[in-house]
Amino acid sequence: MRASLAFVTFSVLALLPTWPLHARDLATACHAESTYDVTLHADRLLFERAAPAPARVEMRHDSLRTDGIAVALTPAQQDRLNLFERDLRALVPRLRRVAQDGADLAVQALREEVADLGLGAHTRAEFDGRLAAHAAALKQRIARSQSTHDWDGDAIHQYADEITADLMPLVAADLGQQALHAAMAGDLQAAARLRDRAGSLAAGLEPRLERRMQALRPQLDALCPALQRLARLQQGLRDNRGQPLDLLRVDADHTGNSVLPGSD
Repeated sequence: MRASLAFVTFSVLALLPTWPLHARDLATACHAESTYDVTLHADRLLFERAAPAPARVEMRHDSLRTDGIAVALTPAQQDRLNLFERDLRALVPRLRRVAQDGADLAVQALREEVADLGLGAHTRAEFDGRLAAHAAALKQRIARSQSTHDWDGDAIHQYADEITADLMPLVAADLGQQALHAAMAGDLQAAARLRDRAGSLAAGLEPRLERRMQALRPQLDALCPALQRLARLQQGLRDNRGQPLDLLRVDADHTGNSVLPGSD
């Protein structure tokens, strides 16, 4: 997350390790990145990173603190601060919608992949039930999340591993049983095909799901103007050392040239 768009990653989903709507997609689409985690509180925004300074930036209505030190603001800078917070909070529901749509795409894609495997009816029903439960839990998690900390690398990989451990053994056991029955019946070619099918599922699933996720690209592109505006708004804000805030980086060719209050 630190190397890409951590600024908005709390909306990013990962139902399995091969299903992420990666922050790099936003970085590619919008030419933007951040080194901060962000947490939304009811009364303030909090940006945090390990290094370099400032490691902690807190925005609270008309006030700004960096590494615990209050920053004096002009009225124009206060206007920028208020606009930045307002626009970031307005962006959150849009990010959640993209994440929810991504979850739906991923569930649909995996169901279609599994449908082509010829699993038994009982296995299919069990798989569909578990998948639906995990998808519902993920969408609730997206809806509740207020921080990129919820989606850091370790946390999301652990979450994805738990889901994988619940779903994949169902598929493997069913195909393995079919292969065993085929071998016992003397159809060794059928047994080999079933084993190959099980082995190729994981290998081929990632690129197919990545292609499915390209359907989200128009929604990602639609987020870019809001990110560009945030980048322009921060240009008039400085930390306690007098250095420009660097919460969100957008390539110079993609920030636009609109005049905003408090421009240097």
